[in-house]
Amino acid sequence: MKAEAQPEVIAAEPAVAARATDFLALTKPRIAALALLATFAGYYLARPAGVSLWNAVPVLIGAALVAAGAGGLNQLLERDADRLMLRTRHRPLPAGRLRPGEALVFSGGLALGGLVWLGITTPPLTASLAAVTIGTYLGLYTPLKRRTPLNTFVGAVPGALPPLIGWSAAAGALSTPAWSLFLILFLWQLPHFWAIAWLYRADYARGGMKMLSVVSPGGERLARQIIGQTLALLAVSLLPVRLALTGPLYGAAALILGIGFLACGISLARRRTEASARRLLLASVIYLPVLLTVLMLDKT
Repeated sequence: MKAEAQPEVIAAEPAVAARATDFLALTKPRIAALALLATFAGYYLARPAGVSLWNAVPVLIGAALVAAGAGGLNQLLERDADRLMLRTRHRPLPAGRLRPGEALVFSGGLALGGLVWLGITTPPLTASLAAVTIGTYLGLYTPLKRRTPLNTFVGAVPGALPPLIGWSAAAGALSTPAWSLFLILFLWQLPHFWAIAWLYRADYARGGMKMLSVVSPGGERLARQIIGQTLALLAVSLLPVRLALTGPLYGAAALILGIGFLACGISLARRRTEASARRLLLASVIYLPVLLTVLMLDKT
């Protein structure tokens, strides 16, 4: 009997692993990881002297749960559009590997659990900011993607809130330096999204998404946005030095990174090729983690 049961056990193991992988994919782990880095940066920069970094663990746990839950609920709401797009049709929901009810229970439980956890372990402002993040991401950004190209600006708001969540957990309130972090993340997201929108403009059109690259296929409006926002980011990224949040090492790094990011943005604005869009996307992926890391290392 034991020998007969072994093949069933062996066959079940890959199935369990595959479902675990699908549930993990539902949480958008790369986006969640970036949100956690920004949350930790906000906490670290606001941390009073003598407070252990272990105190950041509660807010990081809560932020991870909220980010993972919001990512899954977003995929649940967009499953029909994802089914139409080549880039997303193999996700667990449009591919049919997970059922909508499963995604709702799993992702809703993560999001609600994260909010409750933050409400218990952090100042009230922190949990409120996390709730605003979920509300604007799911209630505004997600439906607006099918209605107006302004969705990108709306979506950049919840994407810029993680450092405020971390800051409020450490300080209990928000100050001007905290808002400078918000502005950096807000402006960084725009050229990052424009690069993705240009690369996948045909896909977004198939999915009915009203991205700027879809409603203005020539790319002229996109080009103006990219140049304006990378220039603005270069200026805003120097605010932490002006506000005495960090020192000259960060200032030099922000200037170098900003000029490089701007150069990639100008390249896409001028050429509007897939290669230049991929360079801008790669530059954006490098820019933010390096900038936040140097910001923390050079904290005054």
